[in-house]
Amino acid sequence: MNELRVLAKQLFKLFIIVFVLIGLVFIWLLTYKPNSKNEILDKTEIIVSIENWKAKDAILELTNMPRRVKSGYYLISETSAYMGPYAVRPEDRYSGNNLACSNCHLQKGAQAGSGSWVGILERFPQFGGRANKMGTIEDRINGCMERSMNGKILPVDSEQMKSIIAYMEWLGEDIPESKKAEFKGYPKIKIPDEKVDLVKGKQVYSKECVICHGENGAGVLNTEVGKGYTYPPLWGPDSFNDGAGMNRVITAAEFIKSNMPYLQATWDNPKLTDEEAYHVAGYINSFSRPHKFNTENDYPDKKLKPVSTPYGPWVDDFSPEQHKYGPFPPIMEFYKKKYGITKTK
Repeated sequence: MNELRVLAKQLFKLFIIVFVLIGLVFIWLLTYKPNSKNEILDKTEIIVSIENWKAKDAILELTNMPRRVKSGYYLISETSAYMGPYAVRPEDRYSGNNLACSNCHLQKGAQAGSGSWVGILERFPQFGGRANKMGTIEDRINGCMERSMNGKILPVDSEQMKSIIAYMEWLGEDIPESKKAEFKGYPKIKIPDEKVDLVKGKQVYSKECVICHGENGAGVLNTEVGKGYTYPPLWGPDSFNDGAGMNRVITAAEFIKSNMPYLQATWDNPKLTDEEAYHVAGYINSFSRPHKFNTENDYPDKKLKPVSTPYGPWVDDFSPEQHKYGPFPPIMEFYKKKYGITKTK
């Protein structure tokens, strides 16, 4: 019995201690006032950190890249030498011209407004009207290989494909949520309600473009053999083919306004007006380039075809010339009224 009394007293004491501790914690919670000044400073530091975030500079970080990422870097920056006409092994020659992927995806894919790859893996799979299905990032890369690079597709399990994707993934590491939209696609332009004026386009080209791309649009080859172009050709046999997205006036105009003249314009500080970009895009696409076969099979649902796609068939009665040079707003209005489809390009 004595042992039970002792145990009961100990339990009672323990209960009192716990009760007091709970009371103290409760009082502390009621009276606690957070240091709002420190919280504000912490939040300010986070905001400043996000605002100061910059995309990676691949050239500066080249020595520290993982092996596969570095392989991807060389594939996209020296495409001709590693998977194009100058590749050592014939079986590695997937690209059909001497362009580099980074000729369009500027700053090695890191420049906003130039079809940047920063954060791109989060946007796939996504629906693509050209194939009328959900497409993977591999499908998107191969679309460029067949059209912009005028070549053939990369096997999805190839080392080249894996390396390019690894590089894209590396570029997008740690991107803040608030920055993702900035690096997506091309900023839109206000599409003029007029046909492309080739005279105006030539004037813009002569003033702003000829110094890099030449009178004949042939660009400037790198002095080192196999290194591709310092400034890429805009038309002719070594340029993108007529099935490429850049062969559409609206798409080309969006890219041009956000990025050209090179090193002078950015998406948030362009040099050309919407009209200038529009007319010079039409001028550039008025010249011949390699032909992509079987484009009639593009866009199984022809209603989804961009209005500035210059090759048929279409599900409207607008002329091939209007699909190539505009004006485009009447075509957009047609699809809105007849099919309820809002088109922006």
